[in-house]
Amino acid sequence: MTLPNVIALATPAFVLLVAAEMIAVRLGAKGAYDWRDTGTSLLLGLGSTVAGGLFGAAIVAAYGWTFEWRLFDIPIAWWSGALCFVLDDLAYYWFHRTAHRVRWFWAGHVVHHSSQHYNLTTALRQTWTGFFALSFVFRLPLFLIGFPPALVLFCVGLNLVYQFWIHTETVRRLPWGLESILNTPSHHRVHHGSNPRYLDRNFAGVFIVWDRLFGTFEPEDDAEPVRYGLVNNLRTFNPLWAAFHEWVGIARDVVRARSLREAWGRVAGPPGWGTPHSAAAIRARWESANDSQAEPKLVGGVMAE
Repeated sequence: MTLPNVIALATPAFVLLVAAEMIAVRLGAKGAYDWRDTGTSLLLGLGSTVAGGLFGAAIVAAYGWTFEWRLFDIPIAWWSGALCFVLDDLAYYWFHRTAHRVRWFWAGHVVHHSSQHYNLTTALRQTWTGFFALSFVFRLPLFLIGFPPALVLFCVGLNLVYQFWIHTETVRRLPWGLESILNTPSHHRVHHGSNPRYLDRNFAGVFIVWDRLFGTFEPEDDAEPVRYGLVNNLRTFNPLWAAFHEWVGIARDVVRARSLREAWGRVAGPPGWGTPHSAAAIRARWESANDSQAEPKLVGGVMAE
């Protein structure tokens, strides 16, 4: 059974939505565009498409080989599609969380966080090196279970299409309790924040329930605007450097490592491993400072307010 390429079908809508957001921002809606930044995002999106054409066949072949070892024969039907969509989103959550906690995977993912702006073109900042970062392995269990490759790839496409529209500041909150279930612009703005409060939070693709379930949820605080970008931002709009700078950093750190343990930590540890600049260390200092401020103090044996 042939399923449609939902990304190709959605591309015209992507273009129209970007144009609509640009006009809305120009007319005073919340948001910002920098043409240099937007150009970098578009070039990174183009490069990602080229990389997908070069390495996509190898990834599909890996999926097909894994499918040969499947446990069950699951048909393509409405119920299997719904189940596959949910399980694929769970697989995406764990990929995304790992991509922030393991530097090797981060090297492929960091490009998506390299913009200091947050608009629909930011969604186009996609990796050129996902194949080398082995990001595709997180979906292999779906094929082992027995979901057909065509169905999984269809669900992957739906997941990516959904995530496009949440890269915006023009939408503040969703109604009807949807903020409790879905990943929304508000939740994903948090994910793109470099504020200590927001670091390494909200890894969801479609369903924010995974973050709530696994303890990685952080709501957007209107009193603390999101500061977009990296802890150490790039000082260039060069798309080549945006795509490869973390791989260069890994190679440099491994060469300079004084032991195998240090070399391994620089590759498999979190970004900033062994320094005070890892996301976990920065967030821990922020939590400690806020806990200290919240603790009541005794003045002359009396509780001070």
